[in-house]
Amino acid sequence: MTDTSEPAWFPIALRLDDVRVLVVGGGMIAANKVRLLLAHRAKVDVIATRLDEEMRRWGEDGTITHIATTADEGALRAALPGCRLVYAATDDRETNRAVAAIAREMNIPVCAVDDPQPSTFITPAQIHRGLVRIAISTGGAAPVLARRLREQVESSIPEGTGELAIFMQQQREYVGQACPDISRRRRVWETFLDGAGAQAARQNETARARAILDDIIAGTTTRGEVWLVGAGPGDPDLLTLRALHMMQNADSVLYDQLLSPALLDRVRRDAELVFVGKRRNWHTMPQEEINAELVRRAQAGQRVLRLKGGDPFVFGRGGEEIEALLESAIPFQVVPGITAANGCAAYAGIPLTHRDCAQACMFVTGHARADGTLHLPWDSMARTGQTVVIYMGVSALPALCARLEEHGLPADWPAAIVERGTRADQRVLTGTLASLPRQAASAGVGSPALIIVGEVVRHRVISPA
Repeated sequence: MTDTSEPAWFPIALRLDDVRVLVVGGGMIAANKVRLLLAHRAKVDVIATRLDEEMRRWGEDGTITHIATTADEGALRAALPGCRLVYAATDDRETNRAVAAIAREMNIPVCAVDDPQPSTFITPAQIHRGLVRIAISTGGAAPVLARRLREQVESSIPEGTGELAIFMQQQREYVGQACPDISRRRRVWETFLDGAGAQAARQNETARARAILDDIIAGTTTRGEVWLVGAGPGDPDLLTLRALHMMQNADSVLYDQLLSPALLDRVRRDAELVFVGKRRNWHTMPQEEINAELVRRAQAGQRVLRLKGGDPFVFGRGGEEIEALLESAIPFQVVPGITAANGCAAYAGIPLTHRDCAQACMFVTGHARADGTLHLPWDSMARTGQTVVIYMGVSALPALCARLEEHGLPADWPAAIVERGTRADQRVLTGTLASLPRQAASAGVGSPALIIVGEVVRHRVISPA
């Protein structure tokens, strides 16, 4: 049974090209509506005592027409004929209701902003992606909730969706002729949307998208694609929108040890998860085999996600994997992630640069060679006026600190170690080159952890939140 206690708002999409719309009001409320109307190519007439700066500029350049300064009954009855819609958008509720009453009398749809009772239509929260329009409404009951829902939905709509819609529009007739059967035509489009073709169309690579569409229609096996994606330092909220989209669309995922379970929870549920991580003295899969596995899966038609902590190109061997993909002519995409250095330092409250003490920042890997030796640019690292961030250096921490002292830094030079940075169980130890190895050993610090050396450690800020 239908609930009749509240108006039953019927969602529709109106075409406003070159259509007159009257907006009553000249302030921020009115400007927000005018901006939306202009994006839909409406002709906007305005009645307002005064116009704010943005509205005034629109009036001066002819974008809108300021037809009257007083919203009295005579002005309204003169302006309303021929209008498709009316917005009562002043900051005075009674004025808006008076405008709405006249518009309703003349049978013209009217919206009194933030006042559903006198309105005959309301404007939902909207998401625009080219031809794609998504509207979310609570019937005027909870506008803030509608906006919050819009934010959540918008984060899941990848950039380029408008280009995808245009491509599909351009190919509709072609696909219709090639697939007269409606069911088969639907399956073709579903396969296209679920595969690399949609990604190509989003990036405006129309020739590649068309080739993939042709293969789907012909029933031939299409070559897959590899996505090298940086998952950031640990906190799932630091994923980029593009990374999240690819995680939710991959067929298989090759992931590292550094990734937290919370990150993997964001991966598509039916994707195959393959652990290829590296731990100290134990490599689950050598890099050459990882490269070969990426190629093998892509050649079998899979969308393969190579998911890495931090950024794929910062000590992530992304360059080696790309070389293997290029050699086998496998299409690939690279999605950068927030590096461990940026993320962990920020969450630890340590600035990587500071105008008083650090005008440069150096990233190095503290991973020792097979014989246990460290081959690093010590002279470049052991300098003042900079910050040194050392990846994969926990096991070599005593040697790292000792060598930096040997090459000129004082024993009391500030240093910190950030364990499991950005995660809920993050730990931060601060000390000096002399004290940090003992502190880390006493606290049982393990990987993943990042070492930060430099005077910026003294500028650490701990949030009161």
